[in-house]
Amino acid sequence: MNSQSKTFRMAALLLALLTLPFLSSCTKKSSAQTSNPTDLQLDIKTPFRFVAYGDTRFHDPKDTEAANPPVRVALVKAIADANPAFICFTGDIVYNGYDADDWKVWDSETSIWREKKIPIYPALGNHDLHGKEKTALGNYFQRFPDLKNSRYYSVRAANTLILVLDSSMEETAGPQGQWLADKLDHVPADLDFVFVMLHHPPYTSSSDAKLFGGGHSARPHEQAMGKMLEERQAHARYRIVVFSGHVHNYERHEHGGVTYFVTGGGAAHAYPIERAADDPFKSKEINYHYLMVEVDHQQLKITMNRVDLTSGKAVWTQPDTVSISSPVAAAAAAAGR
Repeated sequence: MNSQSKTFRMAALLLALLTLPFLSSCTKKSSAQTSNPTDLQLDIKTPFRFVAYGDTRFHDPKDTEAANPPVRVALVKAIADANPAFICFTGDIVYNGYDADDWKVWDSETSIWREKKIPIYPALGNHDLHGKEKTALGNYFQRFPDLKNSRYYSVRAANTLILVLDSSMEETAGPQGQWLADKLDHVPADLDFVFVMLHHPPYTSSSDAKLFGGGHSARPHEQAMGKMLEERQAHARYRIVVFSGHVHNYERHEHGGVTYFVTGGGAAHAYPIERAADDPFKSKEINYHYLMVEVDHQQLKITMNRVDLTSGKAVWTQPDTVSISSPVAAAAAAAGR
């Protein structure tokens, strides 16, 4: 072997040794990104009903700056008394995700749900991720071991599919976006409804301008997701319904056949919203509430249950109720007119 060949081989070996750690780290990163989120199954049949709400901010009840503790307690009790098949949380479960004491308040105040064995399916909110992410997620997954460390996941319940997203990441790009697209591409034929649940809303009449002392605007990532859902809804045999939180009030929006609910009235201090002219629900009130979702064959009924404690006792009303049909049922009804 001549000296030139030896030099070439030595250079090639050195290059391989230098790039090995880089290739190894890329492989690990890719593996983490493509790990399969969990798919849960709930053995129930229609008709059934479940609760959706969020922005509870479980925290020291003595600290009334973070949330409204009496409202939080009243909502938890009312939901327990309603005996839903399960509870969907739209995020901001606790005030600070890193704080073990906040999670202990959650443990204590929601113990009635565990006594009744009511399953809980949460979406991560920004407050749930406060502090060191590893600590916050450790507290979170400790309470929800069935998620198997999945930040986004699915739940099959009778004729419905719930797709739970982590809105701290893009919903239409990266591994989560690929997962969401794949799930929507392969919805089983026997499903009537797909529920998408996340913390940040694709539509809101609230605003970062905080005209009433609080508020949030819709962000571009969620707006893009809304457009994607509406494009799919135009050709889907199932009906898409979206539940979000983050805005501390109640809203309902309808775009492209998709119904969007903002249900962030779980106890974080609520504020009025400057309702848009085309909003289906208009209210200048502060709406602490939860949603009761009643599911039947090809039909949904969703009712906002509002609590008012200003008189010193809980006064319950139902300011908004909407019925939603699957595309198959809607087409049949239109043909029968």
